[in-house]
Order: sequence, then structure tokens, then C-alpha cells
Amino acid sequence: MTTPLPAIPIAIRSYGADSTVDRHDFAQLVLPLSGELAMDIAGREARLDRHVAAFVETGARHDQISAVANRSIIVDLHAGALEDCAGERLARLRYVALSPDAISLVDYMGVQVARGPVPAHRLRLWTPLLVDALLGDACRPVSRLARLLPAVEAQPARNWTVDSMADHVGVSASRLHALFQQELGQTPRTWLAAVRMGRAEHLLAHTAWPIAQIAAACGYADQSALTRAMRRATGTTPGQTRRQARARA
Repeated sequence: MTTPLPAIPIAIRSYGADSTVDRHDFAQLVLPLSGELAMDIAGREARLDRHVAAFVETGARHDQISAVANRSIIVDLHAGALEDCAGERLARLRYVALSPDAISLVDYMGVQVARGPVPAHRLRLWTPLLVDALLGDACRPVSRLARLLPAVEAQPARNWTVDSMADHVGVSASRLHALFQQELGQTPRTWLAAVRMGRAEHLLAHTAWPIAQIAAACGYADQSALTRAMRRATGTTPGQTRRQARARA
């Protein structure tokens, strides 16, 4: 019988001017969405904002305070949630500068969490993506998909097919499917759909582009195609997604 993976608790929290000293038996990521806060992790202090995240090692005493409005995603990471290399490196760093890619991922996560409960399977997919965005190449094994993934992410509007992606990697379509299952736990089409949807949600939240322009920029045939895809993926429309993002700004 297979032991189920533990849930990954995730929430959006704000901190005030009162000290909130804490210690717990799991690790934690603090990913700022807005504002700033001062944090002390085992005696090492730093100021967190949109460009700096924090990692609290299991059992580490930590405190956070803020005199301004702030919102952060808090991800609780129980044993086994991180590879040894990633956990050890994050514990040494404690505070991590966020790259533009990492900020985009945190923004996307914030949009999803604010909507309501996030499915457990999606949370488990986010964890390796987030660690990869935070640490870059430091703990990343050589991937056969290393050339393909950034190419698709840079050009989501391109007419990507399984065959064209396989050609980009230099393998057969069946081998590409196997690589995606091995490295990402999903099919090429599922991953491509998630990339396009994530880009569309980011553009809806952070630009004033017309929805039709966003649809074209993200690889959808037209605005209606984006609307249908977003309804299937999130249960909302592009217009609703934009209004929700503006209401939170």
C-alpha cells in the first residue's frame, strides 16, 4: 500500500507591529506579495519585500514584525517536501533574492491562493518549480528538457505541438512524453497548457492589454479560446480574473 504524500499547507498572511516569535517542527517559506516586513531567523536579520524571500529551517526560532501593510504567501514544508540539496542550501542562505521568474511565480501562486483552496496535486507541482526559481542551477540535475522549457516559456504564442517540441529536444514524440512524465510528472500538452494559462493570468493581473491581445500573446486562437480554457482550468473568465487582481492591488 502506497503511503500518501502529506498535504502542503499554504496561506496568505499579514504581520503587524507586535512581535510574533515562533518555532515549529516543519520548515517554512515566506514569499512576500506586497509591502515589507523585518524578519529574524535564528539571530540573522533581514528585511523582506517583493525581491527577498525567507526560508525558516525546521525548529529555527523566528520573529517577524512590520509597521506597514503587507501580505506574504506562507508555505509549510514537512519532512520530505524538499530534496536534501535544496533544503540544505536554503537553510544556509535563509534569505533568498527573488529573480524576475521567481517573482512571477509567486504572483501566480498568490492569485490562485487568494481564490480559495488549491488542489493538493497542484501544490506538489508548485514546490519543485518554486525551489528551482529560488535556487536556479544550484541543485538542478542536468535535464534533457533544459533547452525546451525556457524556449516555450519565452514564446508561448508559438504553434507548439508535441512533434515540434520533440524536434527541439532532438527526441521522438514518445520519448518526449516519457521525459515529461519522468521529470515533471505530466504530459507535454498539460505542461504547455499550464504555461500558457499562467502567462495569461499574469498579463491580466499586471497589464492593461486587451483580452484579445493577451490571448494571442499566450498562444490561444482568439479571446473565446482563452475564455474556454480559463473556465476549464480555474472556473473563472479572463474578465473576472482581471477584476479580482485589481481588487487586491
